[in-house]
Amino acid sequence: MATLLQIAQLGHPVIRQKAKQVERFEDPKIQTLVDDLIATVMDVNGVGIAAPQVYESLRLFIMASHPNPRYPKAPDMEPTAIINPKIISHSRSKEKDWEGCLSIPGIRALVPRYKWVKVQYCDRQGKKVIQTYTDFLARIFQHESDHLDGIIFLDRLENMQEVMTEKEYLKVVAKL
Repeated sequence: MATLLQIAQLGHPVIRQKAKQVERFEDPKIQTLVDDLIATVMDVNGVGIAAPQVYESLRLFIMASHPNPRYPKAPDMEPTAIINPKIISHSRSKEKDWEGCLSIPGIRALVPRYKWVKVQYCDRQGKKVIQTYTDFLARIFQHESDHLDGIIFLDRLENMQEVMTEKEYLKVVAKL
C-alpha cells in the first residue's frame, strides 16, 4: 500500500539542491518511492511531482497529466516514472503558459518553456527510454526536470507582472 508523502515547501533547502543520480533501480526503496510519489501526486490532483518535493534528493519525478480544475485541457496519461532524465534537444522557440507548483501553493505565473523536448530517461525498471514530448507534456517534463537541479518555475519568469494568486488564476481559466 502506497504512502501519501508530505510536500516540501519553498524555503526548505531540499527544494534548491541539485539531486543525485539514481544508481540502483531495483532497490526496494526506489520502487516504494515511485509508488508513493504516484499516490501523492494523484491525491493532490497534480500533474507532476519530483522526488526533492518529498524531501528525497534523487533524480526522479512522476509525470501524471490529466484534466483538472487548474489545467482543464491537460491530456490524459498514465502516471509515469522518469528517472535520471536528460533533455537531448528542444525547439528553438519558447511559449508562455500558466504554471504552478505543489511546493509553492497559491501562486501561478506565465512561464516560458520550449514547445517540444526530445528526452532520454530510465523507467522504473531501469530501461532507457527516448521520447519527444510536446506542448503541455513538454512543459511538465521541463518543470519537473528543473526541480532536480534546484530550479523553481519562478526562476524562469521574464516579467513579475505575470504572477497571480491561484484564486485569480481559477477565474481566468473559467473564462477560457
